[in-house]
Amino acid sequence: MIAKLTGVIDSKAADAAIVEVGGVGYQVFCSARTLGRLPAAGGAISLFIDTHVREDHIHLYGFIDAAEREWFRLLTTVQGVGARLAMAILSVLSSGDLTEAILVQEKTSLTRASGVGPKLAARIVAELKDKVGGIALGPVAAVAAATEASGPVADAVSALVNLGYRRTEAFGAVAQASKRLGPNAGLDVLIKAGLKELSA
Repeated sequence: MIAKLTGVIDSKAADAAIVEVGGVGYQVFCSARTLGRLPAAGGAISLFIDTHVREDHIHLYGFIDAAEREWFRLLTTVQGVGARLAMAILSVLSSGDLTEAILVQEKTSLTRASGVGPKLAARIVAELKDKVGGIALGPVAAVAAATEASGPVADAVSALVNLGYRRTEAFGAVAQASKRLGPNAGLDVLIKAGLKELSA
């Protein structure tokens, strides 16, 4: 199984790139985010790969970082989410945004992806909420796993949402503030620190 490709970009299309490695061109399907970060033709690149083997084809899915590949694998465990749909989700949401959306159960963010309706978005957040903590996806996931978005953290998020901020923005800001201030930070301190994070 191919797990990583290091070579040069031969060409790019709307949903894939051709990566030349040792004189062989591999077609690698990528999210719009990954494609946007790839160099121009002739540029050197190293991509994390998830290989899908079927009776009639072998598809390579490429990712600019390991976190995106882990999310791809996690998304495809949800009933109704295939590789192409997972790529569509990763095209509109970064790994960090997806982490926050799942942890705070915000379905609306997921429906921005082509092919994801409200029912499927609800299934994704319901099925993945308990799995997110098991993946090292950054400080937001770590804080959320520790606090379960309860007590002062949940109250601070709610306060920021009431001030007009989106839930994912508010959660991210409070999570960062909580990580910096520690688990014993009070509600007022978290709200002020969260506002500071949002205005930075």
